[in-house]
Amino acid sequence: METAIIVAIANDYAIGMDNKLLCHLPADLKHFKELTSGHTVVMGRNTFFSLPKGALPNRRNIVLSPDDETFPACETAHSFPEIIELCQKDEKVFFIGGAMVYSQALEWVDSLYITWIHASFEADAFFPEISQDVWEEAEREDHFDVEPYPYSFVHYVRKQD
Repeated sequence: METAIIVAIANDYAIGMDNKLLCHLPADLKHFKELTSGHTVVMGRNTFFSLPKGALPNRRNIVLSPDDETFPACETAHSFPEIIELCQKDEKVFFIGGAMVYSQALEWVDSLYITWIHASFEADAFFPEISQDVWEEAEREDHFDVEPYPYSFVHYVRKQD
């Protein structure tokens, strides 16, 4: 099982404001769909409630919640060990947010799929700093001459001990 975080990060590691994405970047949404379609996605409850249509289609949706709350078309897990247990037979598991899920998942995942948005936004949610001692860049695709914002798709893998 491959475990990964997928996230769009702007300058200053900003990822969100008022439980919403910082901007609408169609290429990033397409990239997200291409990577996660057919796989498992794990999110916090606030991320679930921020999705316009609820559970994401063509994916196994798991919501990480401390409560016994149920979410339409989703499974619920209460901890990261429980998620790993639930997903043992899954090919890929993507952690899709929010900030608290990302900060906890960072120690569990094998790779990071980051869309670096080369712009600044007002934000109230941030991604933890990415340590070059732990992560190395495996792939990069830069898009600097595009609207509305320049961006880069970067895949990082955890360094081997």
